[in-house]
Amino acid sequence: MPDGTPLSIRSVCLGWHWYPYAYSRTCDDHDGAPVKPLPRDLVDLARAAAADAGYSTGECRFDASIVNVYDRRSKLGLHQDSAESASTISAGRPVVTISLGDSCIFRFGNNETRTRPWVDLELRSGDLFVFGGASRLAFHGVVRTLPGTAPPELGLRDVRISVTLRDSGIPPR
Repeated sequence: MPDGTPLSIRSVCLGWHWYPYAYSRTCDDHDGAPVKPLPRDLVDLARAAAADAGYSTGECRFDASIVNVYDRRSKLGLHQDSAESASTISAGRPVVTISLGDSCIFRFGNNETRTRPWVDLELRSGDLFVFGGASRLAFHGVVRTLPGTAPPELGLRDVRISVTLRDSGIPPR
């Protein structure tokens, strides 16, 4: 990560493969395999969440997803989601994150710097976090996971999964 914090998560991409700092239809930095399609029901959920949060989704395609799997030690340093096209970012198209499993402390900051001001939020299993508009380039990250907080019926032990969806801004084929 740009702030020097090592990644301690495992990831898989759907729709588009993301690797610093570009998108591809193949997993170029691993095995070169084609990226699996993004399920329509996840796209529909992201569109509904963004609309419920007050964002216009008319132009937003939600065509890329990064699924991150965190263990009890995992964290994700403060970063901006800025690999998308300039038109997507300037339009403030929203990013939607779905949380499953263990809770985490999610830090949501400002657009200019990794330093304060920021707010720390506890995201629990089932929470959806949406940001866009003027906050589209806000620095954000996972400060820590909270082991043992997943709903028992999920069958996840000391695991947090986040499914983050966004519009890459890349024209469809």
